Amino acid sequence: MKLLLHPVLLVLVVFPFLLNQETEEPKKEITLCHAWPSSMADFVNDPEFVKMHPSPLLMDFQGLGQEIKFDTPDGKEANGYFIESKTKSDKWLFVYQEWWGLNDQIRNEADKFYKDLNGKVNVLALDMYDGKLTTEPSEAGKLMQGADQNRLQSIMEGGYDLAGKNAKVASVGWCFGGGLSLRSALTGGKQAIGSVMYYGMPVQDVNQLKTLNTDVLGLFATENWISKEVIEEFAANMKKADKKLTYKIFDAVHGFANPSNAKHDPEATKEAYSMAINYLKGKFKV
Repeated sequence: MKLLLHPVLLVLVVFPFLLNQETEEPKKEITLCHAWPSSMADFVNDPEFVKMHPSPLLMDFQGLGQEIKFDTPDGKEANGYFIESKTKSDKWLFVYQEWWGLNDQIRNEADKFYKDLNGKVNVLALDMYDGKLTTEPSEAGKLMQGADQNRLQSIMEGGYDLAGKNAKVASVGWCFGGGLSLRSALTGGKQAIGSVMYYGMPVQDVNQLKTLNTDVLGLFATENWISKEVIEEFAANMKKADKKLTYKIFDAVHGFANPSNAKHDPEATKEAYSMAINYLKGKFKV
């Protein structure tokens, strides 16, 4: 079956979330300070930004997992691609999509992490667009900008509900999903044990970062949007929050870890993945 592999592309905007700690305590409503950056419209309409979004290449994908639906706190259902641990386990990895939607590239990454975690971790790729999917950069920008913040939060919380109150959850995501990975850790509270951000827009609010229960691994690129200055500000704010950030800025373009990107960097991809999988193996003790 011939399906689409979409390139890993750019930028997560920071959006307001209601943080839900997965404990038996009542949910706490916390107003987050960072809304969508005023430059987001410029990102989406910037010709240079568009050039970084070539048409995706084709791939043959035969997945290990299954498509599922799960309940969300807003009374709706969400979709996900789920690969169950070989044996019963409370270890979960949440995988977050790029701005294209939950496509076969992300499913393929979910499969890869599952296999390299020795089949001992439940892997869930969450569909943050409720089934919407595109291969067109202009449409992807509209989907990202138009995403309802409360709905995104509810899908994350639904993932934690599916995993259960005893679950220990790490997350990984690319671009739009890179920022979602950090938000997932914030949402998970004491259940969150790890977060890997591939070139995602970070949260910069120190008070929010103080609520993290885990350290963060950042795998960034050399680019103008999520720039060296943005990353260094994030590192400084994590330090102020007394949280650990390990990061590397690769000498490679945004989206370097995706083989369908015309500027894909195999060596940087290999190094970044080695950092990510070793980090996750340590968190899950597998």
